[in-house]
Amino acid sequence: MHATPDLWRAFCARPELLPPPEACEAERTLHAALLAEPLRAVPPAELAALADADARENWQVFLSFRDRVAAAPNLEAAWLRLYQQGVAGIPPLFLQMLTHLVVRSAMEGVGDPFVLRAAECLFRPQRAGIHQGSTLLADEELLDMKSAEGDLGPLGNLLIEAGAPPREIEIDVLTDANAPAYFARSDAHDFALDIVEGSAGQKALGRAIEIFLRHMLGEEVAIRPVPVIEDANWTWHVGLDAEATAIANDLWHGKKVKQERLARILWLGVLDFADPSRVLPRMRGRPVYLALAMDVARKVRLKPQNLIAGLPLTPREAAA
Repeated sequence: MHATPDLWRAFCARPELLPPPEACEAERTLHAALLAEPLRAVPPAELAALADADARENWQVFLSFRDRVAAAPNLEAAWLRLYQQGVAGIPPLFLQMLTHLVVRSAMEGVGDPFVLRAAECLFRPQRAGIHQGSTLLADEELLDMKSAEGDLGPLGNLLIEAGAPPREIEIDVLTDANAPAYFARSDAHDFALDIVEGSAGQKALGRAIEIFLRHMLGEEVAIRPVPVIEDANWTWHVGLDAEATAIANDLWHGKKVKQERLARILWLGVLDFADPSRVLPRMRGRPVYLALAMDVARKVRLKPQNLIAGLPLTPREAAA
């Protein structure tokens, strides 16, 4: 996938970059110029002319991000380079938008609604809840919007946060019966995904990660969900979020983990590589365990970059 001028116009149209009513003429001129020519060079003197220090910093951050992305041959390469070289100082929103684009590219041609809904977890924060025996993931932004609107319904546990009273939100859970409707509603992000053991959603999350890794790294892997890790020779794991990483690290180091903290683990998977030569020698023939968890506020922040940094891969030059 390649960045077009319209992509950068979309960034410039974000509220974070729109000049406020009190903006100086220089900032308005800069914004208009970038809408007309999104890839134009902006000399330091042009930024220095902005009256507001925060505006100068905001535009510098955006232009640095734009230039780093534009320097790569495509958006996938840009995404990889950013996380390999460091993303300090880049607003999370920019990274989320870029991740959305590369995940969308990876899912091109996928026709399974469950896999496509699971792929949303790679770039959109979720809220977790237990409801009638299901382990549900629902889009956090949608839930916040519906809560603000007072659009209440039966899935109260989805909005329980630490110290907060139950709130109920009406939202559909993706099922075989309503799955065909996903395609017309995908941009609304209004389906919850059930990832309980044995569910289509549990398997779909592993499948979405398989497709993502093939697209981004060219690696063929097979991922199967598991209820628990029972491996006396547990050698390697990747936490798909900060909470899962911390819990898995403690378990691996033999620390005692309280049951209520263990209960935050929502999904476990075993990853195997199709080509053993692509794996570090000490990991050949050994599985890689994956874990996804919610935090104390039931928020789920899946970080696909953890897979890029955390898998036990041999550099391609060495493997060849």
